[in-house]
Amino acid sequence: MTACAIEPTADNEHGGTPQAGCTITADGAYAARLARSGDSLYPERWTLDGPEPYTVLLPGDQPEEAGTEVQPMADGRVLIRRPTAGRHAFSLLYPTGPGTGELPLGAVECPEDTGLRLLPPAPDGERAYALAVGRRSTAVWLVVGGALGPELVAEVPGHCSGGVWLDRAGRMLALDREVLGRTKTVVVDLGRDGAVSPLLQITADSDDRLLLADPDSGLLLIRSDAPSPGEERLGWGVLGSTLPVRFPECLRLPDCVVTPFAIQPGQVLTPEQCGVALRCDGALGSWVGVWRPAGRRVVHLPAPEGWLTGAGLWTADGALRLPYATEAVPCGVAAWEAPLGQASPHPAAREGSAGGDGEPSGAGEPSGGGLPDAGEPSDAGAGEGAGAGAARTSASGDGTGPCPGGEPDAEPAAAARPLPPEPVAPRPVPLREAPLTDRMASR
Repeated sequence: MTACAIEPTADNEHGGTPQAGCTITADGAYAARLARSGDSLYPERWTLDGPEPYTVLLPGDQPEEAGTEVQPMADGRVLIRRPTAGRHAFSLLYPTGPGTGELPLGAVECPEDTGLRLLPPAPDGERAYALAVGRRSTAVWLVVGGALGPELVAEVPGHCSGGVWLDRAGRMLALDREVLGRTKTVVVDLGRDGAVSPLLQITADSDDRLLLADPDSGLLLIRSDAPSPGEERLGWGVLGSTLPVRFPECLRLPDCVVTPFAIQPGQVLTPEQCGVALRCDGALGSWVGVWRPAGRRVVHLPAPEGWLTGAGLWTADGALRLPYATEAVPCGVAAWEAPLGQASPHPAAREGSAGGDGEPSGAGEPSGGGLPDAGEPSDAGAGEGAGAGAARTSASGDGTGPCPGGEPDAEPAAAARPLPPEPVAPRPVPLREAPLTDRMASR
């Protein structure tokens, strides 16, 4: 067991690095981040579900120090984690007239070799969890929503990372667990005293991590070295499906790190049609990619100026919203649209090579509308995937697993070093509240 104990709220003695970007609630109503004012850091809440976005600064008695984390709650309060000497203090912040109200929640005390961080916002927005990674085991703490302060709700043998919610109830939590040098995704059932079961194992010797999941459609975004040992690739599968994980060639961008950060909700039983937002990081900057499993191409979009990098949300009707902050617009949300049925080339195509798969076409333009509907079939992957409750599946071996909707893509031409799309000034737009279904896809 990880040696962690509940302690009274502690004084502020912080270390580490500031939290990057911002965190958005599962329903898209609020966001929170650490904003910089000169050399000081202060918690800031963004309200995103009104006629237009606005921000509220939540300063305490003194500036926050590096290593502090903030997370918005569904009721508009902001959870803050302040690391101190050997313990992590939690409080809820809220605006009160000209000042900031603070409700202390207590603290979790951890040994020096135990790192603790907040997990992604729970789907209901009423609870919040933290992950304490120790030398031999990992603890899941309920830090908001418990009866008497922080509560230890699960203990997982091994070193865990990640953290993805698989259902709308906030009961099934997926963690990437490292055991004996290999990383596999497991499910922690918080409704059964933290019972642990395998979720994803593509091959016995592969490292398989779950990056994102959509409870409505069951779409899973996976990073694994199964198809290409020594190279981690992005793949997709469906929760509970017996079809293999597929690793599209269009998601392989040379000299870039591609990370999915948002999935379009509300696409019940149609995971292939979900829009997926990708953060693309290259030597010359970061930009946004948009991809659907049913398509074979990535639409490359310029990130808005001042983008809170890696942050964004989808509405159920297919609009991607990207929060940004500039001197002129301290709280803005940009909406992006690309032509229907078209996809932009890999940014390297501007140097004369074909990126992604097939012929290049024009890039998307910023607007207040939806995103492209790339309706072409996906690649066949090299490995097989596991669905909910499946302990493992074997790799197909021939690299040509089942491919819904068409034949596998041809191998793309070699691409030059990628360049980010040209920057475009964002246009703030009102954020429409998106209805979210409470049903999980039955596969």
